[in-house]
Amino acid sequence: MDNYEYTELLKNIAIKMKNITGVVEPEKLGARLQEIQELENNQDFWNDADNAAKIQKEKTQLQRKLEKYNVAKDAVEDAQELYEMAKEEDDSESLETLYEDAPTLEGQIRAMEIEVLLSGETDANNAIVSIHPGAGGTESQDWAEMLLRMYKRWAERRGFKVEVLDYQTGEEAGIKDVSVLIKGENAYGYLKVENGIHRLVRISPFDSNAKRHTSFASVMVSPEIDDDIDITIEDKDIRVDTYRSSGAGGQHVNKTESAIRLTHIQTGVVVQCQNDRSQHKNKATAMKMLKSRLYELELEEQKAKEAGISKSEIGWGHQIRSYVMQPYQQVKDTRSNEAYSNVSAILDGDIDAMIEGVLIALNRS
Repeated sequence: MDNYEYTELLKNIAIKMKNITGVVEPEKLGARLQEIQELENNQDFWNDADNAAKIQKEKTQLQRKLEKYNVAKDAVEDAQELYEMAKEEDDSESLETLYEDAPTLEGQIRAMEIEVLLSGETDANNAIVSIHPGAGGTESQDWAEMLLRMYKRWAERRGFKVEVLDYQTGEEAGIKDVSVLIKGENAYGYLKVENGIHRLVRISPFDSNAKRHTSFASVMVSPEIDDDIDITIEDKDIRVDTYRSSGAGGQHVNKTESAIRLTHIQTGVVVQCQNDRSQHKNKATAMKMLKSRLYELELEEQKAKEAGISKSEIGWGHQIRSYVMQPYQQVKDTRSNEAYSNVSAILDGDIDAMIEGVLIALNRS
C-alpha cells in the first residue's frame, strides 16, 4: 500500500464514519443515558421491578453502542492525524505501521456498520431457530443435524447460550425436527438472515455407491418476543396435541405425553416443545414460540406491503444458500452473491463473514 492508496482508504472510511454518525446519533444516545441516570436516582423508579429491568436493558444496549461508536471514531481520527504527521515528517516507519494497521481499521468500521444495521425493533432479542429437513429421508435429516451443529458452534464462538426446545431424532441418522433458543445480544439480528432453504451437495456417506446427492433443509428464525409486545391468541385459534417425548437426553422419554404441539389454525403455523418434564411448562414455552412466529409473520407482511410485493414473494421457502462439498468446495449465498471456499470452517460455525455480507447486501438493495 502506498500513500495514494492509504489516502483513498481514509477518504472512504471517513465517508462511512459520517454515515454511521448520522444513523447512531451519539448526542441522542448520550442524552437518553443522562435521562436514565436521572430516573435511577429516583427511588420510586426501583419500585416497578419490570420497568426497571426493561430500562436497565436499554441502558446496557445504549452504553455498548456508544462505546463501540467512540472506539471506531477515535481510531479513524487517530489514523488521520498520525498519517498527516508522518507525511509531513517523512516518517517512513510510522507510515509503514499505519499501512499494516489498515485492515484492522477497516475491520472496526465494518463492525460498526453491522452494529448500525442491527438496530431493528427486535434485532437485539434472543432467537428461536427451527430446522426442518426436506424430502430425501436420511440424507436431508443428516443435513438438518449438520446445520444445527453449525449454529451451535457459532453460538459457542460468541459466548451465547443454546437451549433445546424440541428435538426429534431421525430413524437412521440426523433429525426430523429441532427448535432451539439461542440467547445472546443481537442473536436475532444476526440469525434472521438465515431464514430460508439451505442446499447441500456432497458424496453421500449413506450411499454404498458413493454417488453425489443434493439435500435440502429449511431454517426458520423468529425473535423471542418480550412480554410487552401484544400478540393475542385465543384458545379457539389453536389446536393442541400432546405426544410422548422422543428427544435425546430426556429423563422421561416415551413415559408421559408431556410434549406439546400447537397449530395456529388461521396461518397453519406449527410449533412444538418437549424440553421439560412438565406438560404445563412445555405448553407455555410452545405458546411463546408461536407468538414469536406470528410476530415475525406480521413483520414480513408489513415489509411486503411497504415494498409493494405479495406475501408469497417474501416467504422463507426459497433457496438462500448452497453448500457444495463435491465436486468442488464452495459455499455461495444468493443474496450477497459472495462465495466462500472454507466449507469445513463454515460448517464448524465460522459464519460471521457470510452473515455480515448478507446484512450489508440487503441494506443496499
